[in-house]
Amino acid sequence: MIAIIRVRGRFGLKPKIAETLRLLRLNKPNHCVVYKDSESLRGMLKIVENYVAYGEINEITLRALISKRGEIGSKSVDNVDEVIEHFKNTGKWIIDPVFRLHPPRGGWKSIKERYPRGALGKRDDMDDLLKRMM
Repeated sequence: MIAIIRVRGRFGLKPKIAETLRLLRLNKPNHCVVYKDSESLRGMLKIVENYVAYGEINEITLRALISKRGEIGSKSVDNVDEVIEHFKNTGKWIIDPVFRLHPPRGGWKSIKERYPRGALGKRDDMDDLLKRMM
C-alpha cells in the first residue's frame, strides 16, 4: 500500500499535473490518500512527484490512520478491521478515501526540495511522517 500526501499548493500548476492531482483526489495540501501499488499509479506519481510526498506504509499505520482520521460521511469509523479487509480484497474504500491531516509536528523541512533534504518525492519513513500528521 502506498500513501500519498499533497505537500504543495496550486499556484503555477501545469494542466497535466493539476489533472493528475485531481484524479488522485489530492485537492488541498495535507490531504492523504492510500492506494494499492500498481503500474498506473507509479506513472501518475512520476508526473506529480514535485508536489507530493509518497511511500509505502504498513498495516499498523493504516489502522491508526483509519481510526483517527477516517470518516463515513460526517461520522467516524467504528469497525476498522472491516474497512481494512474490504480495501485489501477489492482495492476500494467503503469510507471517504481522502484523509484530511494536520501539518506535521515540527514542520516540513522544505516544500521545494526532494527527500531527504526536503519533503517531496519518495520517502522511506512514510510511517513516521503520517504519525506526525495525525
